[in-house]
Amino acid sequence: MQRATSLERRVDAIAHQLLRGAPAHGIRAGLIEFGVFVLKQAWACIFGAALLVAIVAARLWYPDDAALARNDALTIAAVLIQLAMLAFRLESGRELWVIVLFHITGTVMELFKTDVGSWAYAADGFLRIGGVPLFSGFMYAAVGSYMVRVYRLFDLGFERYPRRWMTAILAVAIYVNFFAHHWWWDARWVLLVGVVLLWLPTVMHARVWRRTIRLPLLAVFAGVAVFIYLAENIGTWAGAWAYPDQAEGWQPVSPSKLTSWFLLMIISVVLVAWVYPPQVPAALLQRGQAAQAPV
Repeated sequence: MQRATSLERRVDAIAHQLLRGAPAHGIRAGLIEFGVFVLKQAWACIFGAALLVAIVAARLWYPDDAALARNDALTIAAVLIQLAMLAFRLESGRELWVIVLFHITGTVMELFKTDVGSWAYAADGFLRIGGVPLFSGFMYAAVGSYMVRVYRLFDLGFERYPRRWMTAILAVAIYVNFFAHHWWWDARWVLLVGVVLLWLPTVMHARVWRRTIRLPLLAVFAGVAVFIYLAENIGTWAGAWAYPDQAEGWQPVSPSKLTSWFLLMIISVVLVAWVYPPQVPAALLQRGQAAQAPV
């Protein structure tokens, strides 16, 4: 496991002991691989899942007349979750800096988007900047946490990953468009074409346990965007924030937000790639070295 924390190394060692006698072929072997895949995904999502549980719990059980506003309670809960991630060695200090970058870029966008009325938060609490409660930045940080964790939990490798400077230019253009489209032409469809052109040849290698799966990276991007969209529906249902068409009562978030989350996730991918440069799978490197070896 790449760059595993001390706790994750212990968990990995225990898992290998438990699975040592498991069959390597057949239906049972496939089910075990699937189970490990699900558990690793859940482990990667732990920050976001904990924050989502806090948001839902606040909706269901937090008293309306409490002295501490619900948004402030959520901010305190988010800080405690982040501290626990570090204290229990679920994140490294290096990863924390990536997550802080997500927090900052997300909060800046939140300030702008709430100001122009794209969505709104309840106007209560003191732990806020303008109309944006501070827990909102942690929702972007949760995406960053998932990205850096899934990278090492699955020992990700990439075939034909695009040049990072090209992905950086595209990510900056995407971020600027989130602001600029309010007073200028919305370039999201052009940016989506750019994403397809850059990452269409890229194949991701993810090691589950014994098996390594190969997936088109664009399909992975789309899957993560759908997952975030589903989480967003839960968040808006819980009253963490609301879009204009939800002001009179909750309804599912417009599917058009899928493109927004897809593009926002590209920014996340590029940020993580600058901290953890995409690696060519070891098997491909060995194959290439064998091909170049003198006969």
